[in-house]
Amino acid sequence: MSWGKHTWRISLIEAEQGYLIVAAQSDKTDYVTCARVLAKSIKVHEPVALVCIVTDAIVDDPIFDFVKPFPYGVNADNPFAVEWQLFWASPFRRTIKLESDMIVPRNISHWWHWTHERDVVVSSGCLDFRGNEATSRTYRRLFDDNNLPDLYNAITYWRMSKESMEFFKMMSRVFSSWSDIKTTLKFADQDSGTTDAVYAVTAQILGPEKFWIPGSYPKMVHMKPRINNTAREDWTKELTWELTDKEFRINTITQTHPVHYHIKEFAKELEPLYDSILGSRSKST
Repeated sequence: MSWGKHTWRISLIEAEQGYLIVAAQSDKTDYVTCARVLAKSIKVHEPVALVCIVTDAIVDDPIFDFVKPFPYGVNADNPFAVEWQLFWASPFRRTIKLESDMIVPRNISHWWHWTHERDVVVSSGCLDFRGNEATSRTYRRLFDDNNLPDLYNAITYWRMSKESMEFFKMMSRVFSSWSDIKTTLKFADQDSGTTDAVYAVTAQILGPEKFWIPGSYPKMVHMKPRINNTAREDWTKELTWELTDKEFRINTITQTHPVHYHIKEFAKELEPLYDSILGSRSKST
């Protein structure tokens, strides 16, 4: 089936469901390390969960059950523009995609039940580390002033279906046409076609009510400073955090949703702690 310049081939289904993490190479950010830490956080709470990394790097780590390339390559001019390929990259019939600079602080397998009747679900809104709905709109002017849905691509679910394929096809068109689309949007000159903006425009075109579930799931904690009223960009230098085999706490508050820690270098602090937790468990079995 041809569409645009691509030939769309349904990916080979290798498992019923699993978590997918995106890690395109970057000169500035080690997304593979972030992805590895996220995978370890998932395995701490869901040892039998399947995890796939989609990357253009060479990755050989047993924490990943699947390592997949981007089927249509990476656009060097806009590295965000690989998201539309994930539908064809995923080895799962049902996929939950998580952004790499996140950790999962507890079992989220109940999300499979919440989403099982939907084709695509994208997280909407976010929380601060206290568990409150974020009220700051500092980072969302493009969305508010253009009446776009308040979507966060960091958590996205889809199942293999015609409707899901159409969502990702439309996303491909929006990415490739962003230079024209942004001329119709207020404040779009401040956005180079980042993934959240493209997801929101895609959903707006297709009918935004189709792509999220009202309520608290799925939802993430976002650690950007304006959301959490921190004085520093790097919240890890201002707030106290603790990681155990059972929970992740920020200023003594147990985190119950995936935490988008935002400070990419934080992954290097977390990884040895997760290695210790997983190592202790393997010794006890």
